[in-house]
Amino acid sequence: MKKIRWGVLGVARIATAKVIPAMQRGQLTEIAAIASRDMAKADAAARELNIPKAYGSYEELLADPEIDAIYNPLPNHLHVPWSIRAAEAGKHVLCEKPIGLTAAEAAELIAVRDRTGKTIGEAFMIVCHPQWIRTMELAAAGRIGTKRAVIGSFGYFKLDPDNVRNIRAYGGGGLMDVGCYPIKAARMFFGEEPVRVSGSLVRDPNFGTDILASGLLEFPSGHCVFTCGTQVVPNQSMKFLGTTGSIEMEIPFNAVPDEVSRIHIDDVVEEFPPCDQYTLQGDAFSRAIFDGTPPPVPLEDALANMKVIEDLVRSAE
Repeated sequence: MKKIRWGVLGVARIATAKVIPAMQRGQLTEIAAIASRDMAKADAAARELNIPKAYGSYEELLADPEIDAIYNPLPNHLHVPWSIRAAEAGKHVLCEKPIGLTAAEAAELIAVRDRTGKTIGEAFMIVCHPQWIRTMELAAAGRIGTKRAVIGSFGYFKLDPDNVRNIRAYGGGGLMDVGCYPIKAARMFFGEEPVRVSGSLVRDPNFGTDILASGLLEFPSGHCVFTCGTQVVPNQSMKFLGTTGSIEMEIPFNAVPDEVSRIHIDDVVEEFPPCDQYTLQGDAFSRAIFDGTPPPVPLEDALANMKVIEDLVRSAE
């Protein structure tokens, strides 16, 4: 079976620990090369992960004619600049969330996609997981009645000043890193965009990044309330409420790939066999390249999510 040949920009942990091993198990994905600005790091990652090629610069990877697509897990401030360079080099691009630092950046990337004709999308892997697909199907079918509310949380505790999530200039902070998930979930659930938002932020006095963020999103059909943070006990939850029932996920965002996933529809539990959402994401994106169809999360959706993030920050400040 023909596969899309992927190159990876950087040796970020999400790439080396989760995404690359998962995509190597894909039916339509082949990890053919990895690049780092440090050749020793690229070589080490390539050896550890059995990747055929290693490059000591991102430019060398983008110049490789045998690479069809790029996975971009770089820090947030490098998402759009290097995705643009990849598309202009003739590569399709799967870029980590959030798509960029601003809605204006996302719009710029859309213009580049339209000009180059390349497939470019945001890596919200949850949209490919069966538990999310089923939840949205049940909600759309009226299983919980008329949609009314979404309640979510996502957070962790990290004090390392050198971690990109704690560097404001790099797009760090909880809202960008994990708050984007409940925002995306609510938009999926309602199938609408919020008409008004209210945000509250607490910033670290040293980092300047938001360590606690809460949002209220008002949709035409209902509300979403969520809290996220980078200095809270590790947690994640998502609950969807209708007029006659509710759906709650046990592990909504970091579903364990080798364990059963579960959602609770009132008193009924549905189980899903073990699967890796990063494998599913890679195959879905590769299939979109082959078929010339939109990727799982098109840039228009990424732009809409970015606008909500911006509005929440504007509200809070």
